[in-house]
Amino acid sequence: MCGIAGIIDQNRPEENIHLMKEMISAIRHRGPDEFGIYNDDHACLGHARLSIIDLNTGDQPIHNEDKTLWIIYNGEVFNYPELRKELIKKGHHFATTSDTEVILHGYEEYGAEILSRLNGQFAFAIWDKSSRELFIARDRLGIRPLFYFYDQQRFIFASEIKAIFQDHRITPAINPFALSQIFTFWTTLYPDTIFKNIRELPPAHYLILKDGNIQIQRYWELSFPPADDYEDKPFSYWSENFTELLVDASLIRLRADVPVGAYLSGGLDSSVISAIIMNYTNNPMKTFSISFEEQSFDESRYQIAVSNHLGTDHRDQPISNRSVAENFPQTIWFTEKPILRTAPVPLMLLSDLVRRNNFKVVLTGEGADEFLGGYNIFKENIIRHFWHKYPNSPRRPLLLQKLYPYLSVSSPQIRRFTEQFFAYKLGEINHPAYSHLVRWRNYEQFSKFFSPDFTAQCDGYEPVDDFLEHIPERFEKWSPLSKAQYIEISLFMSGYLLSSQGDRMAMANSVEGRFPFLDHRLVEFCSKIPPKYKLRRMNEKYILKKTMRHLLPPEVSQRSKQPYRAPVAKCFYSADNSNYVEQIFKSNGSELYFQPNILNRFLEKWKRAEGNLASERDNMIFIGLLSTLLVHEMFITKRFQPVKNKIIENFKLVQH
Repeated sequence: MCGIAGIIDQNRPEENIHLMKEMISAIRHRGPDEFGIYNDDHACLGHARLSIIDLNTGDQPIHNEDKTLWIIYNGEVFNYPELRKELIKKGHHFATTSDTEVILHGYEEYGAEILSRLNGQFAFAIWDKSSRELFIARDRLGIRPLFYFYDQQRFIFASEIKAIFQDHRITPAINPFALSQIFTFWTTLYPDTIFKNIRELPPAHYLILKDGNIQIQRYWELSFPPADDYEDKPFSYWSENFTELLVDASLIRLRADVPVGAYLSGGLDSSVISAIIMNYTNNPMKTFSISFEEQSFDESRYQIAVSNHLGTDHRDQPISNRSVAENFPQTIWFTEKPILRTAPVPLMLLSDLVRRNNFKVVLTGEGADEFLGGYNIFKENIIRHFWHKYPNSPRRPLLLQKLYPYLSVSSPQIRRFTEQFFAYKLGEINHPAYSHLVRWRNYEQFSKFFSPDFTAQCDGYEPVDDFLEHIPERFEKWSPLSKAQYIEISLFMSGYLLSSQGDRMAMANSVEGRFPFLDHRLVEFCSKIPPKYKLRRMNEKYILKKTMRHLLPPEVSQRSKQPYRAPVAKCFYSADNSNYVEQIFKSNGSELYFQPNILNRFLEKWKRAEGNLASERDNMIFIGLLSTLLVHEMFITKRFQPVKNKIIENFKLVQH
């Protein structure tokens, strides 16, 4: 992967070069290998390169034959060799062997239609010098980020927001609507970001800027068949086609001029990807994982079992509670927004392990849970429908035990809490977001912390209503599982999983993640698979388990889904970290968002419990409050800068 940035501002061509150096320096972690700038009287484009394909001639920005088109690009297009051959037959001449130049000539040949031909993960910008037109685009599922600022005078874009803030004419401020969204959905709603006036280009969209006017267009959309209109084909049909697509999606993601490794969590998804590589290629495989000091989070025995079974060269990164707390501020610097759990921290430390082993690329299992019905939220949806239909059924406790095998549901306290949890708005089965209502109620607790001034800024804003205004018209015809999948994919996966836990944590250490389950061909196929083959009698990812079980040891292929979790509030309770937490909670900026008396009471509650907050909700509140205040200290007041990048001097400058 790489980092990209651009400035469209005809009033400051010379000043733009200096600003661009600062912008690229701020995101040099995304691409520490080479740095390049293009500049003319209207546009300045910058690039920080992580060299993976065409190590010798792939430096950017790259131009077409007559130097009228210039591209900067963050991503990988895995079908670029096939597209390159097609374009050569049409008369295009290539100066490099990179996938970047394939996109450029593809755009020259097909315009925006090239996006439908790309199989990959990308964010790129093309500047047409002749027409003074900017074209920027993002991949179908939002694997790679792209943000922008526009005030009718200048248009500034970048892979990360911190690069845009290098323009000191832009004043950072928290967007109250976006904070409400994060406290509801764990992420913002496109195009909002946590900062006012900073926007995020939505996945599967492109933007054209010409003559001061912006046009934004969707080029792909996730969809499902109507509930009563799935193809009536045997399981063997779905299994065989699924296998063929997944194997090909995995193999083309090995295309690189550097070694490719894999994450191995011990769960089904990453294990399947590693197994495919080991069984369908002759490539030796190095795998990487994390193990936890706390046994309740640790899955190392499954990681070792899979590694031994497949014969991979395995590396492990131990995670202590102390390391989670110590690295949390740096994690927020890279996420650039508040988060509600600490799970990204170990993943940042894992990418550091990868980089220390001289790897730049890893394959991972993201996407399988979303597209194949792997999360508990999909099972909870089934149970809530059952509870509504059969309010007196004696099977209720049995369903809870099956859903949460890792919890002691027989405990009266846990059972009482779980029953209250499931009873929330139980009768609203016609609500479009019925599957997620119980999870989204966390916002009710967060909003109690808001200061009167901040509440007034929210002006009665309802995040759920905002989201529901933008769901597709055909949504109501989908099955309950498909509806839940759409919500999970368009919110949690795109805005949180692939961002805060994905791109940002890997790129913090200059590591590129690749995701076979998110190949758009496989995604479109999985959307057509009947729900009964995804979630079968509370057995999640049924088709994946049944189809791939011969490749894995039984203790992994047959195990129930264990959510990836990391230590939360209690890991911050120590002699060193308690002081730092208290300083953040009592910082001058806290009263801008929260009521000091309520914030202090919650802090005292955490201290009395020695960090051991009893409920999951309290732990989420703790992390949400702490990360919000860290965002304020890092990006608003800039009093706290956990990462300081020096200005890069060795730029390759192309100036016209």
